Amino acid sequence: MDRRDRGTRRAYDVVLFGATGFVGELTARYLAAHAPATCRWALAGRDRDRLERLRERLAAVAPRCADLPLLRADAGDPAGLRELAESAAVVATTVGPYIRYGEALVAACAEAGTDYVDLSGEPEFTDLTYLRHDARARETGARIVHACGFDSVPHDLGVYFTVARLPEGVPLRVDGFVRTDAAFSGGTFASALTAMGRGRQSLRAARERRLHEPRLVGRRARAPLGGPRFSPETGAWALPLPTLDPRIVARSAAALPRYGPDFRYRHYAAVRTLPMALGGVAAVGACLALAQVPAARDWLMGRYRAGSGPDAERRARSWFSVRFVGEGGGHRVFTEVSGGDPGYDETAKMLAESALCLAFDALPETAGQVTTAVAMGDALLERLRAAGIRFRVAHAR
Repeated sequence: MDRRDRGTRRAYDVVLFGATGFVGELTARYLAAHAPATCRWALAGRDRDRLERLRERLAAVAPRCADLPLLRADAGDPAGLRELAESAAVVATTVGPYIRYGEALVAACAEAGTDYVDLSGEPEFTDLTYLRHDARARETGARIVHACGFDSVPHDLGVYFTVARLPEGVPLRVDGFVRTDAAFSGGTFASALTAMGRGRQSLRAARERRLHEPRLVGRRARAPLGGPRFSPETGAWALPLPTLDPRIVARSAAALPRYGPDFRYRHYAAVRTLPMALGGVAAVGACLALAQVPAARDWLMGRYRAGSGPDAERRARSWFSVRFVGEGGGHRVFTEVSGGDPGYDETAKMLAESALCLAFDALPETAGQVTTAVAMGDALLERLRAAGIRFRVAHAR
């Protein structure tokens, strides 16, 4: 069945699962304000009363949401998730940590041929879903797109944007430098601590994925960690970021020949002063050590209540900037992706626009576990630009 025919035969274009959580509600509010009038969308979660109260809040600012469908579904109920997936062309989920609560929904979408987007920044989760569900998704035509928030849209599409401004058919090198001023929510903190506490499992999943992924022939795409250094390009100290983002970039590079025959990406946090850099390293190291002890990890998670997050005033003061330095074929280009509050307002925007892009835009034919650059590329980049996230060339020579 054609993808568009399948979408018209289903009850909903987009279903938002986890709508009553902190980022879930921000995403629902964005959809209420920006989804096209023709979009058939629904809210989903495990608590009907909370869904009804959310619908009332949405209807107060967007009256057309008064009759928004509400779907009850639980992350622990595979049968209910299958029914949810079969009702939608695209499912967007904010329910994490994904390693605990996410796989059953990925399985349901892969089986139903339903496109799927999430906010996972968890490498172990993305590796396990690749191993267990990529093949079935390819058979059914489902596009499984992880990391559709600040992890990893600005970095994946930022490199995609940068590569397009460099010569074709030559080795390319891109470095990304991330700066933010933002607070984080309980859910984000819980996901980060969970990932930190599962180092051995994550390494095992990554090794198994490498054994099963097709090998590139005649091309190379890498994302080495790199080392701490002072970056004259940004005037800041560059600290390597061992996050999911560079892995996503490398997967886009492996899938897209435009990245050239030999591509390398390095991912850094940009910190203005050496004392701040040292302090950041010490703080991350302390959290990593404590996350290995279950009692200490539980204590840390208790410091931030799940479902909570920074208020609107704090988010309004928040911002992010990712600067990229790309080189190849004797050319050098400086680009930047920037916007407002990265973890919440902009993440909700990225997730919602990713879901709408999959539901409505003309896109490359692809299926299985794919990245935002591979699945949506220019279409999502232009959507985000129209929504206020800036992609610009700072300098080229």
